[in-house]
Amino acid sequence: MNKVMLTAWLIAPVLAVGGLWMTIDRDAARKNRAMMSAKTGAKAEQPKPATPTNNPAGTAGAEATLSSPDLIEQGFVLVVKDKSGKASTQEPIHLASSWNGWNPADPAFKLSPRSDLRWQIIMKKGKIDGPIEFKFTRGNSDSWECNADLSGRSNRTLPKIDLSKLAKGEQPVFEFEVEAWEDMRPNAAARPDLDPYFKLPTEGLTGTLRRLQVAGGEQPFGVRDVMVWLPPGYEKPENAKRQYPVLYMQDGQNVFLKMPTTPDEWGADETATKLINEGKVEPMIIVGVPHAGKARATEYLPIELLDGVPARGKQYAAWLVGEVMPRVERAFRVKPGAENTAVGGSSFGAIISLYVAQQYPEKVGKVLLESMSTNFKDGAILKFFAEQKNWPRTISFAMGGKERGEASEHDAVNKAMVEATAAFETMAREKMLSGGKEGDKPALRVVVDEKGQHTESAWKSRFGPALEFLFPPQVNKGDKGEKNGK
Repeated sequence: MNKVMLTAWLIAPVLAVGGLWMTIDRDAARKNRAMMSAKTGAKAEQPKPATPTNNPAGTAGAEATLSSPDLIEQGFVLVVKDKSGKASTQEPIHLASSWNGWNPADPAFKLSPRSDLRWQIIMKKGKIDGPIEFKFTRGNSDSWECNADLSGRSNRTLPKIDLSKLAKGEQPVFEFEVEAWEDMRPNAAARPDLDPYFKLPTEGLTGTLRRLQVAGGEQPFGVRDVMVWLPPGYEKPENAKRQYPVLYMQDGQNVFLKMPTTPDEWGADETATKLINEGKVEPMIIVGVPHAGKARATEYLPIELLDGVPARGKQYAAWLVGEVMPRVERAFRVKPGAENTAVGGSSFGAIISLYVAQQYPEKVGKVLLESMSTNFKDGAILKFFAEQKNWPRTISFAMGGKERGEASEHDAVNKAMVEATAAFETMAREKMLSGGKEGDKPALRVVVDEKGQHTESAWKSRFGPALEFLFPPQVNKGDKGEKNGK
């Protein structure tokens, strides 16, 4: 017994030292894995940010400081697992977000493949007010991520993190899983806008829709198809000489039809038909001008609001007025004059619509602006518009009170956008009153839809009142044919 006790007494210090070294080794290994996750492709932590033991203040028990990870100086890391296995070096995963105009193929936001079959991107600190919203794509507008049942998924956001648990300069790591992609849907191949010769549908469409090919645009697409909706009565013999005002809508893919890869449409055909038949609006032609896909932001921005995205709004405006409008006017009975011509759109589409009207006041006299993007680069677009001399005489402007979503984390951005709406109203009223001809009273309509979000569904719900404001019923204006085209 004495020998056993003596032996235990002699080896106890060795065991203690060994245990201490094992603890140190495990701690070092854990730190190393966290660092390698961001730098060399080791698996990131699930799906919350990495939580290192170091304290930047150098004091234990510091109070938690919660912050949006997309706004901290050192940036952050996103790691993605594609459960479908469809992502490849030929179709790499991209990040489309509120930071890059939702460009699904932005080369600056392409993820890199890792040896553990995941994809990774190291993000810099955001330069845009408000937390990032994002989705993953495989580099085109047909392959947005979706839920496992192939239904559309909502935008992603990042949870706030405790800054006291980050080492100085350490980038938090987030891991996500993509269940499926929208081009895995059975009807994914039935994208009408991908085929310029597709048969226009008879279901889900009200009235007459015509396809019209127009050459060019700023991007080298050869031709681009615009969709022209004709009001009730347009083709009746008694209206053969009647002319109609026209509304040119940006993002024309979603104006009349619900594409398989979009959550909703504007429903412009149904809404306009109903209002015309009820005599609440003057019958009008509506033209849907499709966006340029991955070059959408480039075409719709008159100034640089997104890093790395050149602003070619000036060229797009010249194309719209110089190519699209004359082509439509030659093919259909369009009522001439700026007072009979409106341009409209949402988000970046609203920006370019107002810009077109300011650049070509002799051509465009009315604009329809929905959810105009005002929160990029400290409201730079409002400052830009304030410098413009020419303002349209009729403006319908609407903004949702919950543009970025209903979650409390979006409250600050939602509030800022509502405040920007008030600032726009003040500016527009002053500019519109100072311009125009004597006796020509400007018409300004500004609406804040308290529960409205940044979606086609919200724009659809507000489209009717906007049409009533822009195209009030006309009586005895010299048009031949029956009232309202019936």
